[in-house]
Amino acid sequence: MNSRKLALMGLILLLAGSFFVFDVGHYLSLDAIKAQQAALNSQVLTNPWLAAGLFFLLYVAVTALSLPGAALMTLVGGALFGLFGGFLLVSFASTLGATLAMLISRFMLRDWVQARLGQRLSAIDQGIAREGAAYLFALRLVPVFPFFLINLAMGLTKLPARTFWWVSQLGMLPGTLVYVNAGRELGQLQSLGDILSPGLIGAFVLLGLLPLISRKALDWVKARKVYAGWDKPKVFERNMVVIGAGSGGLVSAYIAAAVKAKVTLIEKHKMGGDCLNTGCVPSKALIRSAKLANEMSKAEQLGFKPIKAEVDFAAVMQRVQRVVAAVEPHDSVARYTGLGVEVIEGEAKITSPWTVEVNGQSLSTRAIVIASGARPLVPKIPGIEQVEPLTSDNVWNLREQPKRLLVLGGGPIGCELAQAFQRLGSAVTQVEMLERLLIREDPEASAAVMASLRQDGVELRLRHKAMRFEVIEGQRQLVCLNLDDDSEVRIGFDQVLLALGRVANVKGFGAEELQLVVRPNGTLEVDEYLATRFPNIYAVGDVTGPYQFTHTSSHQAWYAAVNGLFGGLKRFKVDYRVIPWATFTDPEVARVGLNELEATEQGIPYEVTRFGIDDLDRAIADEAAHGYIKVLSVPGKDRILGVTIVGEHAGDLLAEYVAAMKHGHGLNKVLGTIHIYPTLAEANKAVAGEWKRAHAPAGLLRWVARFHQWRLG
Repeated sequence: MNSRKLALMGLILLLAGSFFVFDVGHYLSLDAIKAQQAALNSQVLTNPWLAAGLFFLLYVAVTALSLPGAALMTLVGGALFGLFGGFLLVSFASTLGATLAMLISRFMLRDWVQARLGQRLSAIDQGIAREGAAYLFALRLVPVFPFFLINLAMGLTKLPARTFWWVSQLGMLPGTLVYVNAGRELGQLQSLGDILSPGLIGAFVLLGLLPLISRKALDWVKARKVYAGWDKPKVFERNMVVIGAGSGGLVSAYIAAAVKAKVTLIEKHKMGGDCLNTGCVPSKALIRSAKLANEMSKAEQLGFKPIKAEVDFAAVMQRVQRVVAAVEPHDSVARYTGLGVEVIEGEAKITSPWTVEVNGQSLSTRAIVIASGARPLVPKIPGIEQVEPLTSDNVWNLREQPKRLLVLGGGPIGCELAQAFQRLGSAVTQVEMLERLLIREDPEASAAVMASLRQDGVELRLRHKAMRFEVIEGQRQLVCLNLDDDSEVRIGFDQVLLALGRVANVKGFGAEELQLVVRPNGTLEVDEYLATRFPNIYAVGDVTGPYQFTHTSSHQAWYAAVNGLFGGLKRFKVDYRVIPWATFTDPEVARVGLNELEATEQGIPYEVTRFGIDDLDRAIADEAAHGYIKVLSVPGKDRILGVTIVGEHAGDLLAEYVAAMKHGHGLNKVLGTIHIYPTLAEANKAVAGEWKRAHAPAGLLRWVARFHQWRLG
């Protein structure tokens, strides 16, 4: 705590202490005021301006310091200065004092609370930014809420002081008027409870609900405006229509069918979407084959004579398709039809907020879920049309192995496929414009992956910017700009694989005609309930983001389905607090929550606990003794802020921390859980043990040592 905060705290404690030491509260009792009313009236008549000024300053001091007596002083204002004068003095004094109390709370406590709540406080701030004024107004109107607590609580948010002041000024007017008016009959009051009858409190509650009711009414008016010009069907054929049968669409349809809604799922290409057909499933099948090739090259480490394996690339790619075919029934038309979903194969077109056209048929529906997914980004690099680039969509059609493969992009997809193709026998060059791969991960994790890629033989060209493609005498080349020295670099290749991110599919299904809002990054804009500008049209998955993971699409699908079906009764805000992900390179990199890079950028204090997997018995036995687990926690506490795992099966090991963070369990709970020996999962218990040792009560342990020494005699 800095010197200014210490000085302010000292001043507050001095003033507050004086209040109680000198028993000022005795003078701010109803009986004391009634006894001194005549003398106080005389002082007001003699020196009206001085009396009003002193009363104003005293009222400000009491409210600013959150001392008891503000309600009684409001009565005194009415008794001494009349209805108009008392109302004017109390109104401005109470608002000024409350604003000072809010600012004191913000200055003294905001940083401390920010350090402990981190992103949770950011979510509160976002809510305050949207509706803070309405909530504050409602609280001010209802006198049953302690005003000093409201002042302190609002100080912890980012509500602007100006907004706090004018909303408080307006919101406290009715209550101030009632109390000031009651003060005119001060002599007849026996207690402060006589002022607020049940009927009056009920009236205040209704007033407090007014802004919330107004907001609902405003939402209704906005909806009416959005729907203006569209003819709403009087009768609906379906409860929900889902466009796109990727993970988001499949889960949305499944949930709707599970609650006995009539739901139609429309897919124009293949059931299962990108994950099944061109993404997660085929890439992991390829990685498994590449892993075996790598293991065979290291057979001597496991006691075998050197094994020279010959890769049959065509057979490897055929196996990939075989794996896809084996998984296909899980996402098939037959399965979802059996679950109660009507599946239509065709191209969907939203023709109104309540109608979807497919195969010449118009379907009316109460709710629509857009799950149209995304596609690989193909940048407009000069000459790219000459080299017939590969993407994650068409790379699986290869049957002849590229001798020289150029991979553009240093994200998860680029790293996974670069390593896999290198291990299968291609000479891979990976080009990335930034200074390292996997830029969203900790530098340490990124360095581990880059070291592994280089060990496998991948040539990394970092800080190289693709300028143009050229074909000279039948030889394909990429001309890059070396950002370190501004020199041109030519890289020859046979095939180029683009792994530069994905672009949301926002065209072709009626989004333009309905004027659905597209964000600057190309995704559909939705609110916290996943609704578009039309309250009954939702979007999930890659088409809206913010995460392009299969599991987050499924996560969003629950909210879209429930809100779309039951939104008239209750809606749920999508929860992004605990989102895990993994990059399936060797070593794997898995993460949930904050890493050190993000914590530092956001100014969130953290403590690091680290355990090297190279020290784990099972890892040593498996020749997998590499990597680490890094846990970020609240300083001095076991609450987990984030976890990064680098090593074998990192994605599987992370699940324990995802569950812990989701349900509010700390490292002590992880430590107290039995883990099977020998397994890699023991690493989770080991890192929790490291944290516990670092926080062992040294003073208590010294006394325990003395106790044991004493017992020896």
